[in-house]
Amino acid sequence: MKSVFKNSKIATQFTINEQVVLFHGDCLDLLEQIPDKSIQLVVTSPPYNIGKEYENRLKIEDYIEQQAEVIKECVRILTDKGSICWQIGNHVDNGVIIPLDTILYPIFKEMGLVMRNRIVWHFEHGLHCSKRFSGRYETIVWFTRKVKDYVFNLDPVRVPQKYPAKKYFKGPKAGQYSCNPLGKNPGDLWDIPNVKSNHIEKTEHPCQFPVELIERLVLAMTNENDWVLDPFLGVGTTVIAALKHNRRGVGAEILDRYAVIAKERVQKAINGTLKTRPMNKPKYDPQQAGNKLITPPWQYNTIVTSDDLKLFEKNEEYHIESS
Repeated sequence: MKSVFKNSKIATQFTINEQVVLFHGDCLDLLEQIPDKSIQLVVTSPPYNIGKEYENRLKIEDYIEQQAEVIKECVRILTDKGSICWQIGNHVDNGVIIPLDTILYPIFKEMGLVMRNRIVWHFEHGLHCSKRFSGRYETIVWFTRKVKDYVFNLDPVRVPQKYPAKKYFKGPKAGQYSCNPLGKNPGDLWDIPNVKSNHIEKTEHPCQFPVELIERLVLAMTNENDWVLDPFLGVGTTVIAALKHNRRGVGAEILDRYAVIAKERVQKAINGTLKTRPMNKPKYDPQQAGNKLITPPWQYNTIVTSDDLKLFEKNEEYHIESS
């Protein structure tokens, strides 16, 4: 798709006539600049309060209060037909799992928002747990202002039909194809690869999420030229997804080096030189690719050391965070 923002300049302060805004600082300072009901989509992945380098670990009560302050401002700037998507995982306290979407849900509800979906994002790679099953999913909680009148464009995000040649076998449509030729609804379980070391989009950010995850939200919940905001921008993924589809993008990042990376990536997106994983690209299949690592060495008369048979590693819980 040809971008209408090809020659855009990256602004550092928000005005409604800008096209791309990267704010280096606290997101609350950025949100103060944005007028009421001017943002069509707020999508973000906030810190999970587990002590990563970009966050200060807080008591869970203080964390909830901090999130509520940001969410309140995001609701203020949301258009009447707009959406908020909070992509979140688990807070882990001494091995105990606390699903953050469940403790943040009351905040959105108290502000009058309506939950449309709780989307489960499944991925296959991450650190391994030794005393519980390894975490391989996170959630996106999607809220709108209104019960019925909100933007939702299904056709741009349809996925290929499983049985495109299927036909009605009885009734007035017997013999006709029963599938939508544009594809099917992707549902609320999204199987999208996470950004690991061999991912084409990988930067030094430890918890980066993939562009295609946000593209689906942008295409479904906005129209061209709408504003998309990420209050915890990380390395720029949300703004990149917005620009790829001719939407305006704005975000805040407080850490210096991530702000620098975000600016570099967004500039490449503007220039059309940023490499991203295409939407709906089939996942890598090691068996189909003939990857030799899928053959267990203990199937043959090979000397196998104890290290070869280690199945568990004592590592912290893996999670995905802001862009």
